[in-house]
Amino acid sequence: MKILVLGSGGLVGSSLARVLGQNKKYKIHPSTRKDTNLFIKDETEKLINDVNPDLIINAAAKVGGIVANNTNRTEFILENLKININLLESIIPHKDIKLINLGSSCIYPLDSPNPISEDNLMNGKLEPTNSPYAMAKLTAIEMGDALSQQYGHSIINLMPTNLYGPNDNFSETSSHVIPGLIRRLTIAKHNKDEVFKVWGTGTPKREFLHVDDLSDAIQFLIESNEVPNLINVGSGQEVTIKELVTLLVDITSFEGEVLFDSSMPDGNPRKLLDSSKLNQMGWNNSIDLNSGLESTYKWFMKNEFNL
Repeated sequence: MKILVLGSGGLVGSSLARVLGQNKKYKIHPSTRKDTNLFIKDETEKLINDVNPDLIINAAAKVGGIVANNTNRTEFILENLKININLLESIIPHKDIKLINLGSSCIYPLDSPNPISEDNLMNGKLEPTNSPYAMAKLTAIEMGDALSQQYGHSIINLMPTNLYGPNDNFSETSSHVIPGLIRRLTIAKHNKDEVFKVWGTGTPKREFLHVDDLSDAIQFLIESNEVPNLINVGSGQEVTIKELVTLLVDITSFEGEVLFDSSMPDGNPRKLLDSSKLNQMGWNNSIDLNSGLESTYKWFMKNEFNL
């Protein structure tokens, strides 16, 4: 099977290239912004025509944490829409190419009952801090459904929970919670800071999934029959932000005091995915949070940390 992985330089794409590349049944064609600008339809079409894949996995996206999402709202909706519009329009003539499109759990409404099942799609108001990004991902699902119904394409939309792992974005300003905390705690330890501040109250609960578990789930789905067009991928385990910080303080050996700034936003108070559809098909995650955080920290120290 010839698999084209879009966004292979990022967290998910690099994991997919590494994990799927170990299977001799697959021929992986990694693609990054260095070889193809997915904002340009002609370049997107050329890539697909040149590779002529059996399967495209779309891991290309503009992503970030709560600060980046809320600050760069225009860029998050426009850039993600451009990627998905160009990709989906480019595969219209290629009915035999299957597509796995990576979304996000933020597509579900703010007031969805937890655990959040796929049935909650478009049943309420989005969480306001990342609604532009969520709207772009929702539009991709709707476009994919339109292609499937009108032209007969096979398109699966995967909604992973909060991901982390090697090759993540460890920026202090645009990262998600785990890589952001790892970087800031490491710097605080190096500087021997007495206090480490964290946004919010620390009470919101979050579910996390190691990126290699997601790649394993995708490999499982590639080999499965009758996969739903929308399916959640999560660990089924949740921790409070305070519990997460405590784990990372221990892993990074930060010795100062941790203070939570309740004047800053918490975001969604709880967001646990219902992954029972995938679990009932026979897949479960295998990387526990503590060991996943430890390996991610070691990767960061080896590959990213530079004062």
